[in-house]
Amino acid sequence: MQEIGPFSISDFAEYTRTTRDTLLYYDRIGLLSPAVRGENNYRYYSSSQLLVINVIRILQQLGMTLEEIKELKDKRTPELTDEVLGNQIEKIDRKIDEWERARKLLLTIRDTIKSVKEVDESLITVEHLPAEAIILGDLNDYSRGRTVLDTLLSFYNSIGRKYPGLDLNYYVWGMFSAERIRRGDWIDADRFYFSNPEGHDRRPAALYAIGYMRGGYSDGDMLFRRISRYIDEHDYEICGPAYEEYPINEVCAVESKDYLMRVMFTVRKKTD
Repeated sequence: MQEIGPFSISDFAEYTRTTRDTLLYYDRIGLLSPAVRGENNYRYYSSSQLLVINVIRILQQLGMTLEEIKELKDKRTPELTDEVLGNQIEKIDRKIDEWERARKLLLTIRDTIKSVKEVDESLITVEHLPAEAIILGDLNDYSRGRTVLDTLLSFYNSIGRKYPGLDLNYYVWGMFSAERIRRGDWIDADRFYFSNPEGHDRRPAALYAIGYMRGGYSDGDMLFRRISRYIDEHDYEICGPAYEEYPINEVCAVESKDYLMRVMFTVRKKTD
């Protein structure tokens, strides 16, 4: 390709979105010097140096120091350059994976908040919901004086061993068996689950009686009772687990009184 230029130091700084002082510093440390010097010692850069400075800036953004970049420049061979660039590409790939995982988490949080934006908290509704990906833990063990915090820690440890490398930053919510809901025992969840779009388990597609209530993590008794009464009064019956979630929580509300609890009972119409 035909060489374009030469560029004055001011034009080169503008085209490369850098500064004249930066180019003077690069020249001073021997990292990137002008292609030629004209009369009055004016500096001029060639178009081929556009790629060079772009590579320098990319390597800097990836964490290489100017000293490391200069060493590569002074000792450069095709093999060494290929090795260094390969290492940086691996770093980019890892960062892309980290950002993609972060994006999925933030999208899930936003979707959770949006899911309750228009709800009427005073109503109990019965809705058919599609299946949703979750990661379901084992049965919680509350024996020998174990607390909810103990079982929650066991849940994290168990899922971490089962799915190495899985992002464990998603919301953790509770599931109650149908048997416990029928007898009015809903103090501590039978199981925990992650609301994770990459989950291998499913909250099944089913008919759910759904209710909402403001309050903290231990304030749900009234809501469970409301839904239970609604089910009895409208000829439904419990036919599967109940799910306890907090779409509005400490991530987006300052006071626990402003948290929003959602409880979903799996139900069906009674048959004669």
